Amino acid sequence: MSLIVAALGGNAIIRPGQKGTIQEQFDNTFESMGHIASLVRAGHRVVLTHGNGPQVGFIMIQVEAARGKVPYVPLNVDVAQSQGSMGYMIAQSLVNQLKDHHLDTRVAPVVTQVLVDPDDPAFEHPTKPVGPFYSREEAGEFERCGHIVVEDSGRGWRRVVASPRPVDIVEAGVIRELVADGVIVVACGGGGIPVVEEAGELKGVDAVIDKDLTSSLLAAEIGADVVMFLTTVDKVSLNYNTPGQVELDRLSVEEARRYLTEGQFPPGSMGPKIQAAVEFVEQGGKRAVVCRPERVVEALEGRGGTVVVE
Repeated sequence: MSLIVAALGGNAIIRPGQKGTIQEQFDNTFESMGHIASLVRAGHRVVLTHGNGPQVGFIMIQVEAARGKVPYVPLNVDVAQSQGSMGYMIAQSLVNQLKDHHLDTRVAPVVTQVLVDPDDPAFEHPTKPVGPFYSREEAGEFERCGHIVVEDSGRGWRRVVASPRPVDIVEAGVIRELVADGVIVVACGGGGIPVVEEAGELKGVDAVIDKDLTSSLLAAEIGADVVMFLTTVDKVSLNYNTPGQVELDRLSVEEARRYLTEGQFPPGSMGPKIQAAVEFVEQGGKRAVVCRPERVVEALEGRGGTVVVE
């Protein structure tokens, strides 16, 4: 029986072409949780993490629209709000799926703070996309408001914010205790609420931490056997979306690092997942897997996805 940290990508919550209504998000989450329930039914222990790009973006839009009417809410609190609402949605959907699978495993979402270095150079160079995709005209309006907006992998324009590396997970000990007690934990939503330590006290900062790097760190800190990155593709590919595309069943850490250096895995796409996979394996993890949510059981058994090993 493996302990698995499964990182849900945005496609598990909001599908391409959808508006992202609450009903759409609940429907998509319920479907995705069916695949997680299959892991539990197979005897594995699971900790779930998840992205929050569109959701925290929606909250940021609401904050901007309410400026002057209610007190301003900083980004770190926006991330906390998204953790709470998405943790509720994921936990409820998973509990309902577990019941349908005749399982009574308990589920608990944990609002999670993640320590970052205040001197991380990322604060000087914002790169993390947040929120929905915009047209070039809509993006221009955000630029005029002082936000940084970039084109994202040919899919449209998005706001970007600072994305410092995760250093430590404040609630890791609590998560370990819950896992040891047989609880499925939903944690580190959106990469965690970014905090720094000043004079021995924690303080929130405005940033968004990459959820894949945080998932890898969490997996290492709680002694997970496997970390799984659930995304929109069956396998990791070289020369992605070109006539020379080659799908990979297996990657060694050495190969993965070489391909990262060669630019095969872009920072705004597969790059963070491969980097996080490499770091997890190098810290003693057995393996990392990249696959679609519906292929989790097959991928864990070596019959799908891409596995990264030492």
